[in-house]
Amino acid sequence: MIEEQRPQLTERLEAAELLRWYWLKDELSDFARSLGVRSTGGKELLTRRIAAKLNGTPFVEPIRQSLGSGAQLTGPLIATTVIPVGQRCSQSVRAWFVDQVGPSFGFDAEMRAFFAEADGTLTLQDALDHYFATREQGTKPIDEQFEYNRFTRAWHEANPAGERADLLRAWQAYRSRPVDRRGKA
Repeated sequence: MIEEQRPQLTERLEAAELLRWYWLKDELSDFARSLGVRSTGGKELLTRRIAAKLNGTPFVEPIRQSLGSGAQLTGPLIATTVIPVGQRCSQSVRAWFVDQVGPSFGFDAEMRAFFAEADGTLTLQDALDHYFATREQGTKPIDEQFEYNRFTRAWHEANPAGERADLLRAWQAYRSRPVDRRGKA
């Protein structure tokens, strides 16, 4: 079997070929700038912008949803404090959770989603209850955009005694192949 090589990021690259390969966000940002395309946002958005440019088709930027009034919680916080619409996962909120849960607290996907969906009627106690309710769900799926994390989890499951150096070699081999020839992470 002939080993395919990842192509160079040039304006002559076809969009379909761009989509077949793994690219670092920095590579995509630099390439977008060289094409005169907006270079901000996540990898998926960057890839879609670049693919549209390479195809010669217009790209319609997604509309950002408003985060609400902009009012944010500041200390002192108590369990009955109402979470305003648009509340971010801020340092003051994190500090309150660390006081309640301990230093292991982190804003994971479930907690970020809880705050993103807060409608102005929920309290910090509701958020704390949600946090505890989502702790015992076992292994959670890793979103599609976190390919390295998904690969790492799958590799460790298949190689429980594996060394980090072996993992990194396997990752390099995996990402050096086109998407249609590497299997699922």
